Amino acid sequence: MARQARQTCHMQRFSQSPTDPAFVQNPYPFYDRARAGGEFFWWDEYDMACAVSHSAVHAVLRNRKMGRECPPELAPDIPKALQPFYDVEAHSMLELEPPKHTRLRSLVLRAFTSRTIAALAPDITQLCHDLIDKFPSEPFDLLTAYAQPVPVVVISRLLGVPEDRSDDLLRWSNAMVSMYQARRTPEIEAAAIAATNDFTAFMRGYINERRKSPTDDLISTLIAAEEDGEKLSEDELITTCILLLNAGHEATVHTLGNGVKTLLERNIREITDPCVEEIIRFDPPLHMFTRWVYEDVTIGEQSFKRGDQIACLLGAGNRDPLAYDTPNTFDPTRKGPQNTSFGGGIHFCVGAPLARLELRIALETLFERCPNLKLTEEPQYGDVFHFHGLERLMVTM
Repeated sequence: MARQARQTCHMQRFSQSPTDPAFVQNPYPFYDRARAGGEFFWWDEYDMACAVSHSAVHAVLRNRKMGRECPPELAPDIPKALQPFYDVEAHSMLELEPPKHTRLRSLVLRAFTSRTIAALAPDITQLCHDLIDKFPSEPFDLLTAYAQPVPVVVISRLLGVPEDRSDDLLRWSNAMVSMYQARRTPEIEAAAIAATNDFTAFMRGYINERRKSPTDDLISTLIAAEEDGEKLSEDELITTCILLLNAGHEATVHTLGNGVKTLLERNIREITDPCVEEIIRFDPPLHMFTRWVYEDVTIGEQSFKRGDQIACLLGAGNRDPLAYDTPNTFDPTRKGPQNTSFGGGIHFCVGAPLARLELRIALETLFERCPNLKLTEEPQYGDVFHFHGLERLMVTM
């Protein structure tokens, strides 16, 4: 539990259940109310300070007096039943700080090059056409028919994981990321641990195969990659592959689904780079990213002490009227500052170029092939905060 920040500059307190149905469907009015009181507010349900303005979110993400690793003196005891999940998390570059983070990210970036990503474009395009060829004539769920398979198949191909295991990968990933949701329950925890064990066993076996018979895929490249003569350990390899599989499709599924919903509701069909960026800004898939304070620091008018925890509300930063004109309006031609959806600082999303490429191709292909696509029911968001994604997206052609 976060230790309360010292509220020396009138940080307002707000109470808002993150599982309240009205909030789940539209969290942005709450963000607007909270932001009206200042760049930071205290969220009672999370018992921590939250950065809610665009400038404050960016400042917290980039400040090197903060990080993802919990200060040792505040580290909680992990229940034995949950240890497998946190054993995997312990090697995740998303949860680490330098020097461990620097080494891991450097090795991943050597394998995750812009040339590698760009070379995926023809395959992504063909995959989108193949999936659209299978669309039924009656109303169907675009999430399961298109938004989910595009990113999971792409990241599977990139890593070199068999595509016929994509259903397992999706199921395991969904169970594991549920550990970050506000509605976490013992049942969700048990499912996440089972998924972690299955995912780890699968990746361990597959990595061992690739050690014996390397191919032209990301897993083989990661196995061979070195930094100052040091390679990834097997545990680091497993966690890195799981992280790339989870992050490589989970966020893109939500972004693609949320984006199609937004475009259909506004009858927008032309897909440009500014339109893709606006989709990423307007209704992002991740709304909260937390940081620990390591050294006493002041941001704007608010002071924090070591051990404080700050939540960066990415979805709120993207709707700040000081950063964007009419921020609650979707503008496919918008020009403005960089959105907060991919994070910032040393933890800026390593997969951002791939996500942008997937979104651009998937949206272009979808509307070229299905110009008469329309909603058949009002989309509903799932109770998954601090993620933000649809339960389903029922459409017809």
